Amino acid sequence: MKLTGSKILLESLIQEGVETIFGYPGGTVINIYDDLMGSSIKHVLTRHEQAAVHAADGYARATGKVGVAIATSGPGATNTITGIATAYMDSIPMVVITGQVPTGLIGNDAFQEADTVGLTRPITKHNYLVRDVKDLALIIKKAFYIARTGRPGPVVIDLPKDVQIDKAKFEYPDKVELRGYKPTYSGNMRMIVKAVKMMLAAKKPVLYVGGGATLTDSHAELLKLAEALQIPVTTTLMGMASFPTRHSLSLGMLGMHGTYYANMAVTSSDLLIALGARFDDRVTGKISTFAPHAKIIHVDVDPTSIKKNVRVDLPIVGDLLDVLKKMNKKLAEHKDEVAQANLALKPWHEEVAAWRKDHPMSYKPSKKEIKPQFVIEKLRELSNDDAIVTTEVGQHQMWTAQFFDFTQPRTFLSSGGLGTMGYGLPAALGAQVAFPDRQVIDISGDGSFQMNSQELATLVQYRLPVKIAILNNNFLGMVRQWQQLFFDKRYSQTCMELPIDFIKLAEAYGATGLRASKPEEVEEVIKKAFDTPGPVIMEFKVSREENVMPMVPAGAGLNEMVLAS
Repeated sequence: MKLTGSKILLESLIQEGVETIFGYPGGTVINIYDDLMGSSIKHVLTRHEQAAVHAADGYARATGKVGVAIATSGPGATNTITGIATAYMDSIPMVVITGQVPTGLIGNDAFQEADTVGLTRPITKHNYLVRDVKDLALIIKKAFYIARTGRPGPVVIDLPKDVQIDKAKFEYPDKVELRGYKPTYSGNMRMIVKAVKMMLAAKKPVLYVGGGATLTDSHAELLKLAEALQIPVTTTLMGMASFPTRHSLSLGMLGMHGTYYANMAVTSSDLLIALGARFDDRVTGKISTFAPHAKIIHVDVDPTSIKKNVRVDLPIVGDLLDVLKKMNKKLAEHKDEVAQANLALKPWHEEVAAWRKDHPMSYKPSKKEIKPQFVIEKLRELSNDDAIVTTEVGQHQMWTAQFFDFTQPRTFLSSGGLGTMGYGLPAALGAQVAFPDRQVIDISGDGSFQMNSQELATLVQYRLPVKIAILNNNFLGMVRQWQQLFFDKRYSQTCMELPIDFIKLAEAYGATGLRASKPEEVEEVIKKAFDTPGPVIMEFKVSREENVMPMVPAGAGLNEMVLAS
């Protein structure tokens, strides 16, 4: 039986197990939206195309599935760019479907035409312009395969309007083979044996864990490895929640706003085992002083990430879960050596404990004004262990990483590589759609929140009970902090001089708004918000010039942290 392109698209999505898509209609996707009315796929109407992609991103991060978003041509497609780039930088599996003008008009500057393939080529794993309806089903199969395999990432399918209307026989392929694209999943056993020997011989080892641990659901094997060898664990922002932050071996986050003891441990280590991490500049600081005494083992499914930023002594290309399972199996064959290695690490643990004792992650409490760190701690204290936390980008993001203890995987969703303000609210929306019965909290700053605040309407429409905590200092806080520390307090364009009444804003959208202006009001507001049905904004009027500390200044090494402002 022949189907139209729009129906082939929807039937193909069903074959891929897609249950929910996020999007915004327009002229070049109107046929798809018409057929959606009779489809089993749930569609969530966001209020902006960027938010649709962020919502699909949040859905993907929370579930591990491929997120799907749809937008019309021209401005609809260009509005997806930030969301696609965000997913690309953080390796999030996603398929974004954009409408396009009819094939006969492509290149003629038709109404709402944009070169979507050209625009998105640098920020996707791959993209497709579909020119023949007969190719559509195979292209969709390829898109999902590419998005979820190897190092995951977004794929764009640009679908002209005439292809949506044309008909073809629908046959969805069972599998797909792509010449030149053969991700390596199985870690080389010879290299893994070498890595195990290096770990057993190390006197000051550190496990450095990135987003790959989350993407591969490797948390159980990671915990097993760390506990077997008693190796301290530090994570990147993307690796947060892949290792319990309350665990005795946890060093917390490393890097620019990482813990003192994590950064000192990396600097002093003799073996750094990098697991699914890419050694980005916010982690390494000055490359010449990064882990200067350490041999480096780097495990990553993407061979182009290995040796890209730092020297590597032992590269292992493969799926992190596969590699960790093999490492743990090999260690189980050497129980006596493991026991001896554990005893040899006692001085190393004592050294790390001294750093932790001398410079714990802390802040100066206040009885007069609300400290943002205090709000984060209270949110964690009063929330569920499996609560999913999203953030926008800025100071509040770093305070969340520093002071919110995560115990379960896929519970921290944040834009790491691109640093996208406006990410948190739509990502929370996507996570709440995925898990309607779980607690979802978006921690935001007053600047970031206003980037996509219109998604309050989506929360209300779909009765999504996301709780939004706005740490309001009436500043673009992180930029202001840099201006204070490095630009002699010249606060150029960082003061949000027109105060927003977030309570009235919440009410205007049909949500609930609550405010805390004093420290003693914080707990009551959080409890009330958590007990209130539907979406809630919690506004906390926090200390205006509180800084995120410690901090590694730009261009400095990890051992040159500024501990207080």
